[in-house]
Amino acid sequence: MLVVGGGAAGHSAAIAAARAGCEKVILMERFGYFGGDVTGGYVLMIPALSWHKFNCVRGLQEEWFTRLDKNAPDSYICPEREEVGEKDPFKLERWGLIHGCVSPEKGNPYLVRAPYYEPTQLKLEMDAMVEEEPNIKVMIHCWGTKPIMDGNTVKGVIFESKEGRQAILAKVVIDATGDGDIYTKTGAPFFHGANQTDVYRGGQDRSSATALVWRMGGVDFEAFARWGKANPEARTAFFAQLNEIAGYRTAFFPAGVNDVVWWNNWLINRDCSNLEDIRYTEFKVRDSVRKLVEFCRKNMPYGHDAYIYDIAPQLGSRCSYRLNGEHVFTRLDIATGAKFDDVIAWHSVVGMVNGGAPIELPYSTILPQKVENLLAPGRHFSVDAETVSGVTLIPQCIGLGQGAGVAAAVCVKDGTTTHNVDIKKVQKILCTEQDVPLPRQENTDPELVRELEEYKYGTYTDAAKKCREAAGLDW
Repeated sequence: MLVVGGGAAGHSAAIAAARAGCEKVILMERFGYFGGDVTGGYVLMIPALSWHKFNCVRGLQEEWFTRLDKNAPDSYICPEREEVGEKDPFKLERWGLIHGCVSPEKGNPYLVRAPYYEPTQLKLEMDAMVEEEPNIKVMIHCWGTKPIMDGNTVKGVIFESKEGRQAILAKVVIDATGDGDIYTKTGAPFFHGANQTDVYRGGQDRSSATALVWRMGGVDFEAFARWGKANPEARTAFFAQLNEIAGYRTAFFPAGVNDVVWWNNWLINRDCSNLEDIRYTEFKVRDSVRKLVEFCRKNMPYGHDAYIYDIAPQLGSRCSYRLNGEHVFTRLDIATGAKFDDVIAWHSVVGMVNGGAPIELPYSTILPQKVENLLAPGRHFSVDAETVSGVTLIPQCIGLGQGAGVAAAVCVKDGTTTHNVDIKKVQKILCTEQDVPLPRQENTDPELVRELEEYKYGTYTDAAKKCREAAGLDW
């Protein structure tokens, strides 16, 4: 099998397939490292790995951090797995300084596992994970450009590299490029673009914005965060001034160590597959970096020694093309607590209509219509424009990638196609061999199910009710 793209989804797909017994896995990546936005785009925070007292997201996602615990224990910060759900006031006060580490649920604050990490250390672990699997062949600095088709069946991919144009044949191809570089050329239906405004939350939708992330050193983030908490009006004015200087929306967050922060940004109405938008984003952000650092040196509490630490080597990509797959995942699926027989990932979500309760993501959302032997996990999976922002974050990309890898391995071993894969066998491997919790399976935590049922899967929230009403559902 062939995986095109070594980001969070593709790297996970390759590892999962190799561990599920696929004898030959080729992992193709256009850069010289794995992780995509995670390591090269400096998306340095992974949100919502827990819900209430439950560590819902495990598998390859949690393996990243068990490996860092062993090899680079000071390379990330967040509440420990054993602390999730705790409500101790002193812990809430400490972790409340770190965005995402305390539940935003009104009246019910508790600790959430949301790691902030050092991307270079994670790069090393992602290399090691691949090198430990002898059945994975790595092809870096190679760009998959075109599918090889036999009717409606994908037979392989044409790619470009320093060695020229070549081709690879494969029994199953996984398009994990994030922008549908392969599936958009197969005849499979797809969508282009994200919703420009989030009608349920108001304001600009994150997926319709590009970014170029960078880091600044020479600061004391925790002291600054405490100052901001004590002086909320001054903090608001400070960040408003940063936005004015930059000419776009920007803000900084912790970066895994206290003396460095990472600057995220949102350049609105930009498409990460459009060459002019790409050029604009790269130049606009880099042109503003010195101005922002200089302002911080003069005005930022605990930032007088600020300096440019580094700038991400690759564009922050959020949304361009989206698969129109066998199932299009919608906000209504979340608002109704939808259950799927072909579920392959079970994740909490951020800023959605169900209060963050775990949702089921089905195999059919990575399965193209009309095209055989192709899977498409990652941020370009099959989801509608109103929902894409909350379900295409790093954990979902990893979960769908891991599910895709196991499914591809089962297809190759059983001699089946992607449309008639034995999904129960896929789920069993994920649950019993790869530590992926799934609902209605052998490893389902009955306590989690009881709490979800008591919580009504978040469907009681006002946002969920509004979503159902808009769809004409009368509960």
